[in-house]
Amino acid sequence: MNDDSVNRHPRRRWLLWLGALAAVATFLAVTTIGIVHEGSLQEPHTADAIVVFGAAEYAGRPSPVLRARLDHAFDLFRKGIAPVVITTGGAASDPKFSEGGVGRDYLQHRGIPERSLIAETQGSDTAQSAVRVAVIMRANGLRSCVAVSDAYHVFRIKRLLEHEGIGPVYVAPRPDSKPHGAIQRAYAVTREASSYLLWKLGLT
Repeated sequence: MNDDSVNRHPRRRWLLWLGALAAVATFLAVTTIGIVHEGSLQEPHTADAIVVFGAAEYAGRPSPVLRARLDHAFDLFRKGIAPVVITTGGAASDPKFSEGGVGRDYLQHRGIPERSLIAETQGSDTAQSAVRVAVIMRANGLRSCVAVSDAYHVFRIKRLLEHEGIGPVYVAPRPDSKPHGAIQRAYAVTREASSYLLWKLGLT
């Protein structure tokens, strides 16, 4: 084996690594553009269901973020966007309450009939909730939905639901849910883009 052959293999590995890094960088850049774009959309199309993705709850009370998502879903329901609202999210540190259950109870107290509410209460993260929502929707003959969450979250939610065969999926992020500072916006977008990449790679 001559010197050229020996040197060629490390060079080839470096080229492969550079190619992989370039592919990841391109994917994250394209994803970032999509996250920002879809985060600015409001698509109040009529659909079979409104799906509210969970956020923290405190001893049976929705956190301010969850309450804002639920209030947005309530307004969409009142406008006749969909006849059913699905709330999502499992229990955290307190097993007595789940995000989905708290969300359902909150919307029922606001006046949405119990027959129009379904709670998904087992999902521990966005991907798990999307899988369970798809099961619930198929079991109830529901196909299309309007997804409600925060602005930079709806891009990933839409693709997770579409992956499970739900569609069309429209997005309706809660108002004023984009982080206000540039650093906070950059962090939120980077986190969502990275989470989406890990899901695409099958690592989450």
